Amino acid sequence: MDAESTALVPPPGCPAHGTGERIPLYGPQFAADPQAYYAYMRHFGATTPVELSPGVEATLVTDYTAALQLLQDPSSFRKDSRRWRDLNEGRIPADSPVLPLLAYRSNCMFSDGVEHLRLRQAVTDSLARIDTRRLTQRIGQISDYLISQFSARGSADLVGEYSKQLPLFVFNELFGCPADIGDRVLFGISGMFDGVNAARAADVLMQAAADLVTLKRSRPGEDVTSWLMQHEAGLDNEEMVHQLALLLGAGAEPLRNLIGNTLHRLLTHDQYAHKGGLIAEALDDTLWGNPPLTNYAPHYPAADMEFAGTKLEAGELVLVSIAAANTGGAGSNRAHLAWSAGPHACPSKEPARHITVTAIENLLNLLPDIELAVPADSLTWRPGPFSRALSALPTRFTPLQETPRPASAASSAARPAAPAREEHGTGPRKERGLWSSFLTWLAK
Repeated sequence: MDAESTALVPPPGCPAHGTGERIPLYGPQFAADPQAYYAYMRHFGATTPVELSPGVEATLVTDYTAALQLLQDPSSFRKDSRRWRDLNEGRIPADSPVLPLLAYRSNCMFSDGVEHLRLRQAVTDSLARIDTRRLTQRIGQISDYLISQFSARGSADLVGEYSKQLPLFVFNELFGCPADIGDRVLFGISGMFDGVNAARAADVLMQAAADLVTLKRSRPGEDVTSWLMQHEAGLDNEEMVHQLALLLGAGAEPLRNLIGNTLHRLLTHDQYAHKGGLIAEALDDTLWGNPPLTNYAPHYPAADMEFAGTKLEAGELVLVSIAAANTGGAGSNRAHLAWSAGPHACPSKEPARHITVTAIENLLNLLPDIELAVPADSLTWRPGPFSRALSALPTRFTPLQETPRPASAASSAARPAAPAREEHGTGPRKERGLWSSFLTWLAK
């Protein structure tokens, strides 16, 4: 259900408000209709006690004005999760699937003050060096490759076969990942956000990032990893690893959901049917009504306080419900909170918009008659407290007689060298991983 849901009664499976029970943000009932939960929560105030996973409690801010106030007040609300009271007092299960996304890392997302400014400046300056023309060309090549894997079939799951894969490939390119490191990055990110042995997947991602740092220290290139290393902020190896893991993981998963959710909107809303040039409009509508990150932006009160009519204790975990706040928001079409706000607003929103629009344009240009292969109301959404993402998006289209091939006009500068099979640390091994296969296809 979209953001238009206005239910003011407890959704199925939702504990009655005021009984002392926390509202669960996990499970199939929440995934099926989160907006019914948000509408119910907002009926009782700007904040709600919730449970992110069994044993992990938080306060969720659902009001737009209150959310904006929190995000723009770094003196009262801190990001350093070493302040997390429940974790420090041993109340968080060590095997909780949400812990890898909340535990402290020495990166710009979990830092405050001067340290945050130093780390964030390194990130924003490095991202600003991305060549948009080269990025556009690379997105086209990656898109062509992914489409070539299913175009002759006449059907595809646009989540599993396109929106999930494309951001990972793009990020491997931007960060200069060679074949075997790139394969492990894909494995680690997918496992972390899918909740499949999340702790192990996080370890794989961190080791891949460490190996990439080691490689780029000796062989820098024209990529974000090398630019981060060369920045005047002087990031050490540990800081480099955590920055890379943040940028690769926290960048790829929301982008996967943004592409998938925008495609879902284009294919299920009549207002976009048989009209051209509306991809950017559908993207903004998606960022308002079905944002890729729904409940995140973890913060911790610096002291006991009252906020939006609720008493908060120092070190209590407080999250912003971007999806709920957007529903009650107002203003211009881009005043949504999908990119967050304040000092920790997303530093890569322009590249993310560019990647999404380019990827969808290329898909629709190659497969102009693509449509849903199942009734829209039969689609299911992945459970979890943080993201809004389809499990699958089955589609059908007229099969292509000739599958897309690598662009012959691509300059040599835009093509990577043939993938060297260097070994960097330990991790899952396959005869040929996804990134390796793409590099081989591109070299044809």
